Amino acid sequence: MPKDSATTVYLKDYTPFGFTITKVDLTFALSPEKTRVHSRIEFAPNPAATDRSFFLHGEDLKLVQARIDGQPVAPDITRTGLTCPVPDVPFVWEAEVEIAPQLNTALEGLYMSNGMYCTQCEAEGFRKITYYPDRPDVMAPFTVRIEGDLPVLLSNGNQVTQGDGWAEWHDPWPKPAYLFALVAGDLRAHSDRFTTMSGRDVALNIWVRPDDLHKCAFGMEALKRSMIWDEEVYGREYDLNIFNIVAVDDFNMGAMENKGLNVFNSSCVLASPETSTDGNFERIESIIAHEYFHNWTGNRITCRDWFQLCLKEGLTVFRDQQFTADVRSAPVKRIADVIDLRARQFPEDQGPLSHPVRPDQFQEINNFYTATVYSKGAEVIGMLKQLVGDEKYRTALDLYFDRHDGDAATIEDWLKVFEDVTGRDLGHFKRWYTQPGTPLLTANEDWTDNTYTLTFQQTTPPTPGQGKKEPQVIPIALGLLGPDGTEVLPTTLLEMTKADQSFEFPGLDARPVPSILRGFSAPVVLDRVVSNEERAFVLAHDTDPFNKWDASRSLAREGLIAQITTGAAPDDAWIDGLERVVFDTSQDPAYRALMMAGPSANELAQALYDAGHIPDPDVIWTEMERLNVHIATRWSARLNALMTEAEVHEPFAPNAEQSGKRALGNVALALKTRLDSGASAKELFAHASNMTLQLAALTNIIRSGDDTQALQEFEKQWQHDRLVMDKWFAIQIAYTAPQHVVARTKALTSHPEFELTNPNRFRAVLGAMAMHHSGFHQADGAGYTLLADWILKLDAKNPQSAARMCTPFQTWQRYDPKRKAHLSGALARIASTDGLSKDVSEMVGRMRHPS
Repeated sequence: MPKDSATTVYLKDYTPFGFTITKVDLTFALSPEKTRVHSRIEFAPNPAATDRSFFLHGEDLKLVQARIDGQPVAPDITRTGLTCPVPDVPFVWEAEVEIAPQLNTALEGLYMSNGMYCTQCEAEGFRKITYYPDRPDVMAPFTVRIEGDLPVLLSNGNQVTQGDGWAEWHDPWPKPAYLFALVAGDLRAHSDRFTTMSGRDVALNIWVRPDDLHKCAFGMEALKRSMIWDEEVYGREYDLNIFNIVAVDDFNMGAMENKGLNVFNSSCVLASPETSTDGNFERIESIIAHEYFHNWTGNRITCRDWFQLCLKEGLTVFRDQQFTADVRSAPVKRIADVIDLRARQFPEDQGPLSHPVRPDQFQEINNFYTATVYSKGAEVIGMLKQLVGDEKYRTALDLYFDRHDGDAATIEDWLKVFEDVTGRDLGHFKRWYTQPGTPLLTANEDWTDNTYTLTFQQTTPPTPGQGKKEPQVIPIALGLLGPDGTEVLPTTLLEMTKADQSFEFPGLDARPVPSILRGFSAPVVLDRVVSNEERAFVLAHDTDPFNKWDASRSLAREGLIAQITTGAAPDDAWIDGLERVVFDTSQDPAYRALMMAGPSANELAQALYDAGHIPDPDVIWTEMERLNVHIATRWSARLNALMTEAEVHEPFAPNAEQSGKRALGNVALALKTRLDSGASAKELFAHASNMTLQLAALTNIIRSGDDTQALQEFEKQWQHDRLVMDKWFAIQIAYTAPQHVVARTKALTSHPEFELTNPNRFRAVLGAMAMHHSGFHQADGAGYTLLADWILKLDAKNPQSAARMCTPFQTWQRYDPKRKAHLSGALARIASTDGLSKDVSEMVGRMRHPS
C-alpha cells in the first residue's frame, strides 16, 4: 500500500511488485506551467509476486485520461497515487497527466532552473512526473520523445532521431524510474570522444549555459581519466554510444548518475583557474568519477529497495576514493577521508540520528542519504577488501558484475559472491551492515620473556532503538617499531572476531612501540593509554603516513584540551615534532599542509564531552587561536621561507604537485596573518593569479578583521559569476570572529543575491553559519534561532534541503544548560510548526526523542 506522512516503512515488509514492465514509452510536451506527459507502459503479471494489486505512485499530478488496452478507465486517485482494476494477463497502461515544472521549488521530478527544464528522480521524484511503480526493483527499457521550443532536448540512452522542435531517445538498458532524466534548454556542448577497450566509439558532451563553456575542459579530462581507470582497475567499460553531462544551477545534491545523462550541480562540474580553487578541482574530479562509476555500481546493477542504498553508494564511494588515491596522493586522500568520516559520520553514529549502514526502517528515504550510508558504507567495502585480499576482491567483483548484471540486488547478494569466491562465511561480517554505532576498541599490552602481547576488547556503545551490540569483525593493520625507530614488524593484518582477543609476537629483542590501525584499517575509536612521549616517537619514526599524522593530531588535541580545561601553555614538545615534519622538504607538500591542520572545534567539543567536560565553544575558539598565534610566533623566522618554497612558477595546473604546494603556502599564510594583521594576505590579494590564491588571501584578510575593502573589491570583480559569489557569501561567515557570525549571516540573507530557493546559495550562507562552531553556538542562542527560522522558510519550498540543514542540531545534548535550553527550544519550535514536511518532521523528531 502507499505510504502517507505517518507511515514507517520496514525492510522486513518487502514484497516484489505485482507486475513486471517490458517497455516504457513517454512523450513530453513541454510547457512551464502545463507540461503534458503521455505514458504508455506494457505490464505483465509478475510470477514472483503474491500481491497482484495494481498501485502506481503519483504526487502533484493532474490526470487527464487513463486507458487500459485502449479502453478508458477511471482509477481511484489519492494524494500518493492511484489504484485500478487490471487484467490478470499482459496489458498496456496509458495515461496523460499535466504538471507545472515552473512551480516546482522542491527540485524533485521535472522542474525549471533559469529557463532550463531538468529532472531529479532519486529517490522518489519520478512519481511527480507521471503515474508509475516508483521503486528501484521495477526495471524497464525507456523510449522518450520530447517536444518543445528549446534547441537542446536530452534524455537517457542514445538519440534515435530528431526534428524541428522534437527529439527521441532510447535507452536499451533496463532501469528503475529513479534513473530517468530529461533536460531541455538553450545549452552549448563541450565535446570530445572516447574509444573503449573493446573499440566502441563514444561521443562525450558536457552541456552548459553559453557563458560557462570555458569552464568545461577540466571536467572532460576528469571524465576520460575515470573511464580509463574503470577499464584498467575494474574491467568495466562504457555501454552506450553517447555520454552526456549537464550542469544545472539549482540542484539539491552534488550530481546524479542517470543512465547516459548525468545531471550535475554546476558547482561540481564547472571549473577554471580564475574561478575555482584546487579543492574545487579535486572535488569535481572525484564527483565526476563517482557518477561515472555508478554506470556499473548503481545502474547496470541497482538496489532492490532503498534499504540497500549502501550497496550502490558505499561501493561507488569506495571506488571514487581508490581513483583519487591513484591519480593524486594515496596517504593524503586517506587522511582526508578519515577527517571527513570522524567529523560527519562518527557524530551521526553516536547521536540521535544513528542508524545501520543498511537501515531497517524509514519514514522519508531522502533523510538516509547520510554519512553512514556513504562514508561508513565505503569503509565497510575497504575492510572487506583487506580481509579477502586484492586478488580475491577483484575476482569477487567480476563475479558480482557477471551474476547480477541487470539485477536489483541486495547486501546478501553482494556478500554471497565473496563467500563463493573465498569460501568464507561472512555472516559475522554482515553485522557492519546491520548494527549501528562506532565500536570502541580498547588495547592493552604485555611484555614478558621477549614476547609482546596485544589484547583487544571491543564494545559498541548504545544507540537509539538498538539492543545489545554483538562483536564485529575488525581488521587491525599492525606494525611494530623498535626502540631506535626501526620497523621490527612490517604491516600485518590481524583479524579480530571476538569481544576479547589477544595476539602474541614472540622473539623480539626489545619491547616494541605498536602502530595500531595503520591506514585506519577499521572505522573504530581506539582507546589505549599512550604517553605524549610515545606519540612524539610515532610522529618521528612511524613508516605509516596515517598513523604518523594521527599521532600529531592526537598530540594537538591533548594539548588543546589541557589549554581549555586547565589553562596550560601550548605543547612545545609537540610543536617541535611538527616542525620537523612541516619543514622537511623531502615530504609531499600536501601531506605537510595536512599535518599543520589541527583538530576542529567540533572535534574538540566532542572530545571534551567524552571526557566528562561540558564544552564551552567560546573557550575552544579562544584557545585554538592562542595555539595558532603561539605556533606562528615560534616559526616566525621560517614562515617566509616556507611560503617561498610553496610558490609555483609554472603555468597553473590543478594537479597534485602544484595543489600541494599551494596548500602548504596557504597554511603558512594563515599563520603569518596572526603576526602581521593581514599585511601579507593583502599583498597576495592584490596580485593573485588564480582563485586558490585569491580566496586564501581574502580568507586571511577576513580573519584579520580588516576586510571591508577587500570584500567589496571581490564582489565587484566576481558579481557576474554565481559560483564564485557562493564562495564570497560563505567565507565571510566561516572566517569571521564568533561574536560577528550571526549578525553577518543576517545581513547576508538580506543581500540582493541571496536566494532561498537555490541550494548552493542557501548552504553558502546558513550552512557556513552552522559550521562555525563558536559562532553558531553563541550563548544567547541567536544562531539556533536564526537557523530554525530559515529551515522553516525553506521547508515550505524545498523539504529535502531543509531536512539536511537540521543536522547541526544533532549534538544539542552535549552543551551547558543554557545553550541546551536554547537548542531544545529551537527544535521544539520547528516540530510544532503547522504544515511541517515529513522530511523535517522525521529529522527533528529523531533528535528530540531518540527511541
